[in-house]
Amino acid sequence: MNQENQIPEDEGVYVISVASELSGMHPQTLRQYDRLGIVSPNRTVGKNRRYSLLDIVKLRNVQRLVGEGINLAGIARIMQLEEAVANMSLEVAKLRTELMHFCLLTRLNH
Repeated sequence: MNQENQIPEDEGVYVISVASELSGMHPQTLRQYDRLGIVSPNRTVGKNRRYSLLDIVKLRNVQRLVGEGINLAGIARIMQLEEAVANMSLEVAKLRTELMHFCLLTRLNH
């Protein structure tokens, strides 16, 4: 399959029954996690849930953390912090690129 035919990993395409199968969780558990804001899938115009590949990965991560004995409030906080770290890593990468360009321009001008 070429890249043009691939579904973006953040695009909500899986109905709750499929997401349930892929994550190994009961549909009601997925609904609870949505209500709690732990994993919130995209919604259709008719308000139906559509899970993405990233959502499935998050659900599996939640399942792993629950298995380690972490409560849902702790899991929600861990996921918030992981997202913040990922965002900061992207920002650092952008800043490094900008700095490299600046240094190259400075060298060329001297």
